[in-house]
Amino acid sequence: MTKIIFMGSADFSLPILRKLAENYSITAVVTQPDRPSGRGQTLTPPPVKILAQELGLECFQPPKLRAPESFAKLSAWNPDLIVVAAYGQILRQNVLDLPPLGCINVHASLLPRWRGAAPIQAALLHGDKISGITIMKMDAGIDTGEILSQRELEIFANDNAQSLTIRLAKLGADLLIETLPRYLRGEIIPIAQDSSLATYAPMLKKEDGLLDFSRSVFELERHVRAFYPWPGSYILWNEQPLRITQAQVEPDPNATPGKRVVINKKPALGARDGWLVIEQLQPAGKKVMTGDVFLRGARNWDSGLS
Repeated sequence: MTKIIFMGSADFSLPILRKLAENYSITAVVTQPDRPSGRGQTLTPPPVKILAQELGLECFQPPKLRAPESFAKLSAWNPDLIVVAAYGQILRQNVLDLPPLGCINVHASLLPRWRGAAPIQAALLHGDKISGITIMKMDAGIDTGEILSQRELEIFANDNAQSLTIRLAKLGADLLIETLPRYLRGEIIPIAQDSSLATYAPMLKKEDGLLDFSRSVFELERHVRAFYPWPGSYILWNEQPLRITQAQVEPDPNATPGKRVVINKKPALGARDGWLVIEQLQPAGKKVMTGDVFLRGARNWDSGLS
């Protein structure tokens, strides 16, 4: 029986872990430590820990995977294979070399496009029409390993990072289970990536959510979808962040960047080549509301620039 360790943390990992557990015996799950979350900074487990407990799987949460005691724990399990999906920590060479069958990663892009921590957001932000899943054998680089299998997925015009993550995670789970039997039997010839075609999707920071109205309105609309739900897209309104969760484009070459106006009873902001019409937003300290509801309490919305 193949001894498998699963490493993952985020929501993207959940369908992959569940499907893997339905088809193989998982020795242990490795995930990130519990973190403070929300207004009260309540210590909150990562989604994968909750699922691992539901499935009755042993769960290990090392603060640093590179620590010697973490490696000792992994070694004691003597895994044949490590499967990784959105874990959130870099695997050093000693971990990569530990299982005889190596470490394989379920990555949410068609590598070598969008290597890095935020491939789903990068695909949306740059207006890609196609995304997909790559199952790859991991090496010491950032998503530079040899490809075992790939499958495309169309990006819909209304996709945001949340909806695309859900669809890609399901695809990743299905493709992993299709790929593993052939990989374990040695029937797959890994294919090297063409690094000349590589693009990089860096880790997102909270401040990346601030909208820049000197840019194209089409880019801003993609920004809103790409950064939902995190880090979110926002402007400063009355010296407080105003989170924009859904928006549409009204093209207009004469729009004034940053100018606040009302279009079809909805708040809108000027960009380089049109108006970003806000369908849904969340003022600081309040619940998400529609643009027209917001305007009832924001009478001075169209009185200046943002």
